[in-house]
Amino acid sequence: MKLAGLLLGPAFLLVAESPFAPGAKPVNLGSVGAGEGPAWNPKDGLYFSGGGRISRRGLDGKVQVFREQSGSANGLLWDPQGRLVVCESRGRRVTRIETDGSITVLADQYQGSRFNSPNDLTIDLKGRIYFTDPRYGSRDGMEIRGSDGREIEGVYRIDAPGKVTLLRTGLERPNGILVAPLDRFLYVADNNNNKEGGARKLWRFPLAGDGSVDPAGRKLIFDWEDSRGPDGVKMDRGGRLFVAAGLNQPHPPFETDRRKGGIYVLSPEGVLIEFLPIPVDEVTNCAFGGPTLRTLFITAGGTLWSIDVRTPGRVPYMSK
Repeated sequence: MKLAGLLLGPAFLLVAESPFAPGAKPVNLGSVGAGEGPAWNPKDGLYFSGGGRISRRGLDGKVQVFREQSGSANGLLWDPQGRLVVCESRGRRVTRIETDGSITVLADQYQGSRFNSPNDLTIDLKGRIYFTDPRYGSRDGMEIRGSDGREIEGVYRIDAPGKVTLLRTGLERPNGILVAPLDRFLYVADNNNNKEGGARKLWRFPLAGDGSVDPAGRKLIFDWEDSRGPDGVKMDRGGRLFVAAGLNQPHPPFETDRRKGGIYVLSPEGVLIEFLPIPVDEVTNCAFGGPTLRTLFITAGGTLWSIDVRTPGRVPYMSK
C-alpha cells in the first residue's frame, strides 16, 4: 500500500492506489428513477431523488416511493440527528424532514429574494449546512442579484433555520459541494455547462472557523475543460475524492465527450488516481453505503449503479 502523506490529519492518510479491486466493474441496479441525491441511511437503505419524488432502495434491494411532490428534490443529506435535509430545486428552498415526518423550512430566501434552484449540500462538524444555488435551463425568475445588477448563482451557509449567509467564492455556477475532514476545506464543483468556455472545474477553498471562505485562497483541483463538468462530490476515509462528471455522447456546441462519463477518483490535491466509466449519461452523483460503507452507489440518467470499494466512505453521521 502506497501512502502519499498526511494531507488531511493523522486520521486521514491518503491511499494513492485505486479504491477498486482489480477487474471490478459497476453493477447496473436498474432504471429506478435515480436522477440525483443519493444518501445512505444505515437503518433502511439508500434514498435518491428523481421524477419529482424521493425514493428509497431498502436493505432488501426493493425500491419504493418515500415522498411524492418533493419540490423536485435534488441533493439529499442525512444529518447526525437522523433527519433528511433536501434541496428542492423547483420549490427553490432547502427543507428538513423531521423524524416525525413534518417539514422544517431551513432556507427559502436570501435578503427577501427567492433562491434559483438549490442543488446540493454538505454539513460541517458544527451542524452548519452549506448548499449551492445554480440555475440550469431557463433564466426566467431569477431574483438574487449583486450590487452590479448581475444574477447571482451562489454558495450559501445555513447556521439555523432562516439564518442564511452568502459565501464569497467567485464561481460561475456552483453545483456539487463537500466539507473536508476536520472542516479544513470546502470543495465546490463549478459546472457552467451551457456556455462556450464556461467553467467545468472542481475548486478547494480553505474553510475558516466561522464558516467563511476567501476566494483568493481557492485552489484548482481538476478541470474537465470543454466536456461535462463536475457534479456530485464525495470522499472516502482515505481522503480520495469521488467526482461524478464527463459525457459519453457530446452535446454540441458547448460540451464534448473528451472526458467520458463516470466517477473520477482524485487525490485532495487533484491527482487523477482512477476513472470508473459509467455507460449512461448523465452521471450526476454518488454516495457510500452498505453495512460497512464499502459500496459506492452512482446515479446516472435515472439508473442506479453500485461497485464495491476497499476503503469505507465518509458520511455526515460518522464524520466526527
